Amino acid sequence: MHTPDHRWLRVGCRLEMTYAVASPMILLLRPRSGLYQWVAGDTYRVLPNLPIAEYTDVYGNLCQRLLAPVGPLSIWVQSEVRVLAGAQPAPGAPFVPVEELPAETLIHLTPSRYCEADRLGPLANEITAGALPGYDQVTAISRWINQRIDYLSESDPEPVSATEMVRRGNGVCRDFAHLGIALCRSLSIPARLVVGYLERLEPMDLHAWFEAYVGGNWHTFDPTRPDLTGGRVCLGYGRDAADVAVFSQFGPPVIPSRLEVYVEPIDAPTA
Repeated sequence: MHTPDHRWLRVGCRLEMTYAVASPMILLLRPRSGLYQWVAGDTYRVLPNLPIAEYTDVYGNLCQRLLAPVGPLSIWVQSEVRVLAGAQPAPGAPFVPVEELPAETLIHLTPSRYCEADRLGPLANEITAGALPGYDQVTAISRWINQRIDYLSESDPEPVSATEMVRRGNGVCRDFAHLGIALCRSLSIPARLVVGYLERLEPMDLHAWFEAYVGGNWHTFDPTRPDLTGGRVCLGYGRDAADVAVFSQFGPPVIPSRLEVYVEPIDAPTA
């Protein structure tokens, strides 16, 4: 049996902004250990020092809640994480009939705000014609998006829905994922958005991709890339971008004055 290769990554994010009024915030910047990643250590610093409450949302993501004061706010998060060296493909992994799906996957089967699965059935059937039901269908969807939609490293800050992506023909990674998710769901394949870090991404930034549930497991797909190489660190899962904003601010809109993201390969930590 093939044993997947692993690697260690140091990932981090620096965020700075200035507030005119005190504003509540919810952050999603701390990865948690799971089946495909192990967080050996992390650092979370906020200046000025503020009370922070951490909770787990309905998707299992670690969220941090705070009240940003008037004036400058600086957030620095860094983690050392063991991950797969690249996502493991599973060609031929079969379609799972809806009646056999685990209950926790069903929320990722229906339309959501940015993934109008109920409007994309004919396109999904056209794209996947001739593909084996399951993993191979999702591969055909991801390849079609990669070849037909123009990838922009910078685009509208507001998320774009799947149907709008088809009309526009371009978007950022988050928008690519929305289209892939909606097309999968239209074929009764559960799919969810993932936000996190990708090794060797150019230009470096936080990244988004999607996972589809086939063959009894969640599998990674990234329509912005020609392949699945590079380590990935997941920060959060959700139905679409409305569920996994890395920071949500409640009050007058504030644009970050600094957003720095880095991903570095490191040696395995020693005791």
